[in-house]
Amino acid sequence: MNDSFSLYILLALLGCLLAGILFAWLLYRKTEHLDKRLRYGLFVLRTVAVTVIAALLFFPLVRSISYNLEKPVIVIGQDNSLSVGAIEPNGFNRQHFEKDMQSLADKLSEKYEVKVYNFSDSVKSGYDFKNKGQVSNASKFINQLNDELLNRNVGSVILASDGIFNRGGSPLYDLNKFKAPVYTIALGDTIPKKDLMISNVNHNSLVYLDNEFTLEVQAQAFESKGEMSRVLVMERGKKIYDEQVQINSNAFVKNIPIKLKASKLGLQKYTIQLSPLKNEISERNNAQSIFIEVIDARQKILIASAGPHPDIAALKQAISVNKHYDLKIALGEDLNVINPKDYSLIILYQLPTLQNDGGAFINKVQQSNVPLWYILGAQSNLYAFNKMQSAVNFNGSNNTLQEAFAIVNAGFTAFEMSATFDKQIEGFDPLQAPFGEVRINGTALVALKQRIGKIKTESPQLFFMNGEGKKTGYLIGEGIWRWRLAEAQNEQKSNAFNTLISNAVQYVSAKDDKRKFKVYTAKNTFDENENVPINAVLYNDSYVSVNTPDVSIQIKNEEGKVYNFLFSRTETAYQLDAGVLPAGNYTYTATTNLGSKKHTAQGVFYVNTLVAEYQQTIANHQLLNTMAMQTGGKMYMPQNLSQILKDIEANEQVKTLSYEDRKYEELINFKWVFALIVMLLTLEWFLRKRNGEI
Repeated sequence: MNDSFSLYILLALLGCLLAGILFAWLLYRKTEHLDKRLRYGLFVLRTVAVTVIAALLFFPLVRSISYNLEKPVIVIGQDNSLSVGAIEPNGFNRQHFEKDMQSLADKLSEKYEVKVYNFSDSVKSGYDFKNKGQVSNASKFINQLNDELLNRNVGSVILASDGIFNRGGSPLYDLNKFKAPVYTIALGDTIPKKDLMISNVNHNSLVYLDNEFTLEVQAQAFESKGEMSRVLVMERGKKIYDEQVQINSNAFVKNIPIKLKASKLGLQKYTIQLSPLKNEISERNNAQSIFIEVIDARQKILIASAGPHPDIAALKQAISVNKHYDLKIALGEDLNVINPKDYSLIILYQLPTLQNDGGAFINKVQQSNVPLWYILGAQSNLYAFNKMQSAVNFNGSNNTLQEAFAIVNAGFTAFEMSATFDKQIEGFDPLQAPFGEVRINGTALVALKQRIGKIKTESPQLFFMNGEGKKTGYLIGEGIWRWRLAEAQNEQKSNAFNTLISNAVQYVSAKDDKRKFKVYTAKNTFDENENVPINAVLYNDSYVSVNTPDVSIQIKNEEGKVYNFLFSRTETAYQLDAGVLPAGNYTYTATTNLGSKKHTAQGVFYVNTLVAEYQQTIANHQLLNTMAMQTGGKMYMPQNLSQILKDIEANEQVKTLSYEDRKYEELINFKWVFALIVMLLTLEWFLRKRNGEI
């Protein structure tokens, strides 16, 4: 349909009028006895009423058109980060600049719709000249504008910044999505000033106890040729490294490798410092703290036996391949001085034996709750074996041995066994196993089954169980030295034997976390502008997570200041957002009560001081100019703010847009049309009734 009345509409309206005239003529053609004026009046009333009713049938919808004017939106973005306030060029008047920025917004508001934001690590409305932001993220600011002002008439963006953006990457790519010119105001100083800083520290986040690790510290200096500094590393307030640094150029960069030794377990904080120079512009970038978690991956493994055997040598060679295993072999009388609690896993090779049941040592083993791996052979005392544990009962005799080949159980998933290894293992020589039936009381994870001759049986050869708070392994048969020998003779490079033994040791020695109350932070270290989320989970005696009781937590910093919180419940656990905390070291203690039992969990985390705004002290006006040129804008110095208003007014792209709003509405919804029809028909009825026509 066109905006003007079409021929079709005119003809339709004419048809409705003719229908009204025809209907009125048929009704009043034989009423010559009525007064002429009354007759014509009734004729007109009926004509109009029928015409309106007919129009409702032909035109059920009516279209209305309105025009809305939208002023251009001018966005002002002010960088509220620390670097803008800390580094000012000579002659810069901050108070005058703040007044000019406010005046610019006021003058633009007279003609345009103005939106003012300040941004750093977050984006907020309005001006904020305190410059307390810990980082500067222009990409986040641009992306938020894209979201908030989508499909709006954005005329231009005015960005006041020093061009030092240390979060979110370069905003140049994000500006491509924003179809508006950007006018940049170049703050900060591009002239290098005397400064010494740690620009970067490369390090591993995880190291092993007693291992050496290397920190690669990148020191950078400006306008400091001939100066001397020292690089120090502090751990818990104690100096552990000290080296002199000679600055031999005005644009100085040096990578300093620092070797340290991990001597304590847990999350360790190391502070790297460069001794300050005289009259340098900032000392806050002279230090950085890093956090490294030191773990003890070495596990102490004990092979206990009544006497030497080739199998023990084979086990030793396979286990010693992993440098994180500290292996000890104890034979005969040496067992009497062994403390089982010192070990992560004890391999009982044919202990207790027929000649020596090792009663004293076995008693200490049973009291220690250390994971065990039993290996049964010709010298095993099966009666004593059945008596010392209840998970497996061996109904047989040592007097008769049988050759049992290994068959890999395809359904075993406790650790990975590749198809190549499976084929090799099944080709190994048979083990000498005591004849008898193995009865398992509970659930077992069977890795290898026995093949007697050509008959594949369901009797387990190597299997594992998990009960009574510890894991246990069982190998039925001796002679695994032949497996290693066969692998060496065939010059196989896959080391299936070593892999099988290492995986078995790792699985049995791995400790399960059986704590019923666990509290943990999302990570160990946070920046000082980050929220600190903490999670908690509580288990009942059946190890089903519950969240009925309240969970409280007390967080304490190094100065002894205490923060108390109460966890919120999730579907089956707990969570807490402790908010933004000041930089420092924190410990926490969480408590709850389940029934009559009190549960407590403790931990530690660090909030790191942000120095990103001090890592670069030279303003990046080149980036600001590129942003302006790329979008058709222009860069200005702070003293030329009045020119921005003139250039925006002269920009033909910044103009008011007119939007046409078309609406279609049902004519029957207009109550005045209904009232008109009722009034016409009522008046006609009244006049006809009065004159005796009804």
